[in-house]
Amino acid sequence: MKQISTLIRYIGHPVSSFIFMLGECARLLIYILGGLGYALKRPQLIIKEIFFSGVLSLLIIAVSGWFVGMVLGLQGYNTLQRFGSVSVLGSLVALSLLRELGPVLCAILFASRAGSGMTAEIGLMKATEQLDAMSVMAVDPIKRVIAPKFIGGIISVPLLTALFDCCGIWGGHFVGVTLLRLDKGTFWSQMQSSINFHDDVVNGLIKSLVFGVVVSLISVYQGLQSKATAEGVSSATTRTVVHSALAILAIDFILTAFMF
Repeated sequence: MKQISTLIRYIGHPVSSFIFMLGECARLLIYILGGLGYALKRPQLIIKEIFFSGVLSLLIIAVSGWFVGMVLGLQGYNTLQRFGSVSVLGSLVALSLLRELGPVLCAILFASRAGSGMTAEIGLMKATEQLDAMSVMAVDPIKRVIAPKFIGGIISVPLLTALFDCCGIWGGHFVGVTLLRLDKGTFWSQMQSSINFHDDVVNGLIKSLVFGVVVSLISVYQGLQSKATAEGVSSATTRTVVHSALAILAIDFILTAFMF
């Protein structure tokens, strides 16, 4: 009986912790939504967070998108060559990026760079009691700090995804047309004829918007929940990346099941 009780506790504790975390995230989201008016009236706060989350992520997003597109072009060419249909390489690269790889990889990269940075910044503000000082001065930290970061993340992820997709397509074009000598007109015409604006482009951007909400919420939540120590902040940034990656992949499966 004691072993059964231990087993139930061992299995139940992670489940109960996960449910508790979901409840805390939902409550934090309600507080953030209540503070959106304050943040929107101070656009300089949002612009600052967009610069931190978006502009400073441009290089890694562009370079990663370029190389992903090159890999897709090379692998797609090798695969399509077996079936004698290399002319549809442009369609393969574009659809792979717009539907799946663009939103998912961009969101994971965003979580690794900007999301962990948001968590670390909030965690350090908590460790140095800056958030408590705001509360003492009758300034709500949720409205002043958390809400602008949340909005900045939501705005940045779809824009970065669009950049990732464009760089990936050009990377595939570089491999297919410049290196492998495919016909340039065929590459672009096949791509344009196979892409549907609503089903491919819009749905991909909707995915990125949802990922932006999830990653931004996880980032600020982990920052607020971090312990006021160097080790606590470090652990919080790690949890941000891990939880964001798992959430992105799980939500991607759900969205793909409903969209396509």
